[in-house]
Amino acid sequence: MRPLVGIPAGLIQLPGHSIPTHGIGERYIRAVRDGSDADPLLVPALAEDFDFDLMASRLDGLFLTGGRANIEPHHYGGPPFPEDEYRDPPRDNTVLPLIRACVDRGVPVFGVCRGLQEMNVALGGSLHYRVHLVEGKQDHRMPRDGSIDERFGKLHRVSFTPGGLFERLIGDTGIEVNTAHAQGIDRLADGLEVEATASDGLIEGIRLGDGNTFVVGVQWHAEHRYGEHALSSALFRAFGDAARAYAAARTPRASVA
Repeated sequence: MRPLVGIPAGLIQLPGHSIPTHGIGERYIRAVRDGSDADPLLVPALAEDFDFDLMASRLDGLFLTGGRANIEPHHYGGPPFPEDEYRDPPRDNTVLPLIRACVDRGVPVFGVCRGLQEMNVALGGSLHYRVHLVEGKQDHRMPRDGSIDERFGKLHRVSFTPGGLFERLIGDTGIEVNTAHAQGIDRLADGLEVEATASDGLIEGIRLGDGNTFVVGVQWHAEHRYGEHALSSALFRAFGDAARAYAAARTPRASVA
């Protein structure tokens, strides 16, 4: 049986509708289903309505997606957002405690773009609100013009930590990636280790350092054409393998007559 992987949704206000919609892009769902060979389960942004430990106990893996909204800064002690900043408090209040519950239980976690930022904040780290306004940092935002493939095209190289997981997965020292984010990691949470950095020093890949479970995040959109990207496809496979191993370890074996 394929492992069950939770994918938290965001809250979306559709034009002409008074009641919001819980949703996530299909490309994330297909990447989990096909890239990790897992069964995706969308987790609505119901925030305080959940028992997060109970939810974590039902999952074999947790996949954290990108999203339009940035994580509100009160979660990491940052200055308040401007009034016109787009935000999604129900997602923040669902995902952050769910990450902590999954990490506590040893459930494999894989995050992309905003998902990497959520992992860092959930575990005690902080973020730059606008990376391109930080002295010495590049502009990591998505190009506004062009097709989807052009906007999600490879725009810069990341370098791997020598001897780290990423280097071991593809046998190389770095790789070209896309970029589509304004926030980025400022202070890395205790327990997380750097797996990849951009040329300006911004952290682009992280891993929980205990070595006992798969808890990994990348700053790029690894779901986009993952099958054509050596590291992204390797990470989705590794995440699926970790979720299968976790499911097998916690599922009682049927007795043989």
